[in-house]
Amino acid sequence: MLNKVHLIGYLGSDPDVRYTQEHEAVTRVRLATSESWKKNGEKHEKTEWHNLVFFGKLATIVGEHLKKGALVYVEGRLQTRSWDKDGEMRYTTEVIGEAMKMLPSGNKSKPESEAPKPSAKPDAGGKQSQDHGPF
Repeated sequence: MLNKVHLIGYLGSDPDVRYTQEHEAVTRVRLATSESWKKNGEKHEKTEWHNLVFFGKLATIVGEHLKKGALVYVEGRLQTRSWDKDGEMRYTTEVIGEAMKMLPSGNKSKPESEAPKPSAKPDAGGKQSQDHGPF
């Protein structure tokens, strides 16, 4: 049997870190994934929200390093919980995060002074030539 989820999306809120009675970190956060398509020349977009739960050291890392709007890759498994509320059974499906990678969001650009400069070295004639690597 296989229960595996791979998601790339943006955090919809800051992570909520709490601790069990045994002092184990449990972090919850919502992740938005979206898809877009064109139909009859009209652009459509659908956003899906996922409830993520992290435990232990990974929960601590998520809580310390991620903020709302962060782009992340998450690998985990689906888990459904149920509880009784006022005599009615409630259900929720969560992604139990087993691995996480912070991704560059692409919307933050470095100032010109911090951007890497192309390397230049003199050629045999003393002129500057661009070094474009082995290809």
